[in-house]
Amino acid sequence: SVLTIIGLIGTTVVPYNLFLHASLVKEKWKNKNDLKFARKDTFIAIILGGFVSMSIIIAASAINGVEIKNGIDLAKGLEPLYGNFAKYFLGIGLFAAGITSAITAPLAAAYVARSCFGWDVGMKNIKFRMVWFLILFLGVVFSSFKINPIEIIKFAQVANGILLPIIALFLLWIVNKTTVLGTYKNGILQNIISGIIILVTIVLGFKSILKVFELL
Repeated sequence: SVLTIIGLIGTTVVPYNLFLHASLVKEKWKNKNDLKFARKDTFIAIILGGFVSMSIIIAASAINGVEIKNGIDLAKGLEPLYGNFAKYFLGIGLFAAGITSAITAPLAAAYVARSCFGWDVGMKNIKFRMVWFLILFLGVVFSSFKINPIEIIKFAQVANGILLPIIALFLLWIVNKTTVLGTYKNGILQNIISGIIILVTIVLGFKSILKVFELL
């Protein structure tokens, strides 16, 4: 479905990771001579992310026709591929996805808060860590409610997919400003590729919104 597609995009290119990546890159590499290392880092990350997404799609194709209501249904759907080990593989996958999100989402929020409020502080500062802890705490609170985790995950990733083109448009605007990047601003080819990608995500996001209204 369209919601599943936009959710897959939302979980592959998570909007808050754009801010997190930019902040971490700024701390790690300080001058223009490090640009090649930053590009190499991004290139590797995109390849690995694409590989993970393709693996998810291939594994999910085995669950065709099975209604997924919880994690147990996911494990049963994977049994033709992995047999009795399906539940263990699924458990490892869910743990990995959960722990990485639990680390990166609060960290990204802390970096955004630092930029918005103009804090000239590092990761060890109490204000930075309080924001980090607050987001992590809210995640624990929401996960404690008796809500189907599958639905929460789908909602979160669809929301990410819908927000992605909006954030990407602002990002594309910034990387084309000479006052910001100078001679390192985007070229024509980069803008064309970026424009096509953003256009696809806008269309999918618009269809997702229409789909949601149809379900209401």
